[in-house]
Amino acid sequence: MMAISKEEEEVIVALNQIMFNIRLFMFMFLRIYLKLKRRRLGPLDNETVRYSLIGRTPSQLDYLRTLVGFNDVTCRDNLRMNRQTFFRLCYLLENVGGLAPNRNVSIPEQVAIFLQILAHHTKNVVARSHFNRSGYTISIHFNRVLLALLKLHSMLLITPQPVGENTDDVRFSHFKGCLGALDGTYIGVRVPCLDKPRYRNRKGNVSVNMLAVCDNNMNFIYLLTGWEGSAADSRILRDAVTRENGLRIPTGNYYLVDNGYTNGEGFLAPYRGTRYHLDAYGQGQSAPRNYMEFFNMKHAKARNIIERAFGLLKSRWGILRSPAYYPIKVQNRIIMACCLLHNFIRTTNDFDPEEETLDEFFRKNPGLVNGEDYINTVETSQEWTSWRDTIAMNMYNEWLQSR
Repeated sequence: MMAISKEEEEVIVALNQIMFNIRLFMFMFLRIYLKLKRRRLGPLDNETVRYSLIGRTPSQLDYLRTLVGFNDVTCRDNLRMNRQTFFRLCYLLENVGGLAPNRNVSIPEQVAIFLQILAHHTKNVVARSHFNRSGYTISIHFNRVLLALLKLHSMLLITPQPVGENTDDVRFSHFKGCLGALDGTYIGVRVPCLDKPRYRNRKGNVSVNMLAVCDNNMNFIYLLTGWEGSAADSRILRDAVTRENGLRIPTGNYYLVDNGYTNGEGFLAPYRGTRYHLDAYGQGQSAPRNYMEFFNMKHAKARNIIERAFGLLKSRWGILRSPAYYPIKVQNRIIMACCLLHNFIRTTNDFDPEEETLDEFFRKNPGLVNGEDYINTVETSQEWTSWRDTIAMNMYNEWLQSR
């Protein structure tokens, strides 16, 4: 495929949006014309009522027009993205993912069906009522868009960039060479009764254990899902590091991890036995009392980016907040798709309005995103521990001098 510039892509997306609006206008005009014609002629005696695809199609596109044809607010509320981002996604799915329209369902309608199901965990029976389609049509196009989206993973996953000397991010200013943060979270799933013991986690819920890595802008770098909730975290990390296309950490760089991880090369963990969580620090008597506590406070502020990424992911896509009625293989694909769409929205939009409501989401769902002990496979390195002590003491001394 011949490469195109960003300006050419924007022109193509704008033209596609214009053509889509023209088609919607033509269908609406045809619908009004047929309605007026039937009203003028009236029903004929002994006339056989027949199915009319032309007469039915505009009513199906009416709902699509309400989603993406009026304003960005309505489109964002229903599909979690504005109209420009929506049509850009349609363009990528068609030209890169291989998604194709058929005689009855256009690409924008297929993508709208898919996004609404993910955003609101809409059941098939509800989606077919909204879009005036059969349950089979909803199901077949949902899976087609899902597979097309997964083909974009190489484009949508972010390439990590280490924190530089002159970074503007205050949270990561002390962590030179850091690539981001690593953690895991549980996603509830539905499985057959015979498989439930394998998927039941230590909290007693049936789930999968997803390992994720994000950068300092809450964009996902690496994802590994599919492991049962009962699987040991060390086994999941070992699989991520050893598999052919797994997690790769260049020498000299590292990820921030919580106190459930072993501090070793490539993974910088806080001091154990020392208060860590942000709510334990404050002013006066709650201020850090030594270099280990100060390091843990700064570490927690920076590593909190992965917790916010999980919270933003689950607040945007309702299908991740409750188990879905899909085969477990499809459920794992859905988790991957939600993460890819998360990256696409954050890298395409100038701002993410969902992030403004993230703190309120945490208050309403206090136990949804957890930051407990997870992976514990990295071998302890004395050299790495000494390097952590050096960073911690330098940070603490700079803080004392600035007071």
